[in-house]
Amino acid sequence: MAVTLLCCRWRSPLSSDGVNFSVHVENQTRVHDAMSRRQHRVYQLYSRTSGKHLQVLGRKISARGEDGDRYAQLVVEADSFGSQVRIRGKETNYYLCMNRRGKLVGKASNRSPDCVFVEKVLENNYTALMSARYAGWYVGFTKRGRPRRGPHTLPNQQDVHFMKRFPPGKQPDPQPFRFTTVSKRSKRVQTTEDC
Repeated sequence: MAVTLLCCRWRSPLSSDGVNFSVHVENQTRVHDAMSRRQHRVYQLYSRTSGKHLQVLGRKISARGEDGDRYAQLVVEADSFGSQVRIRGKETNYYLCMNRRGKLVGKASNRSPDCVFVEKVLENNYTALMSARYAGWYVGFTKRGRPRRGPHTLPNQQDVHFMKRFPPGKQPDPQPFRFTTVSKRSKRVQTTEDC
């Protein structure tokens, strides 16, 4: 009785050479996912330039809030597969939006595409919020906490850099770190690439 072994090299279609996954993620980010459960997070956005927190004061937006200020607490709602979010003031229930002139305004309804932003984590670990409708326009503030218009912002400017901070007393409990131990080594099966 003879046993014949067939050896072949299997390659996943996802791991083929030259595939750019960032294009796939970008395309999926634009698709709204109505089936998944919406994720809501509550935190503050600390402005790097003003040294204060972003506030949604109804129709008015500023970056003059102190740590723990009730108007500085924001509810961030995930909008899609990627990093698209809607930002709502917890106290006022108004949404942070950017109109067609690039001005930051608060709106009572979140149905407008002006109220959707893309969260971008920058190389310096700050977060920038780019308008999903007007690509290249960012949420930014001056040193005095006044909003900057979207067309006058760039991702490398400190005016558009934010740090996410939990409100005082709302810190999540740290999970203890667990080590994983391996009790027995498994044998490694060597495969040949060409038969």
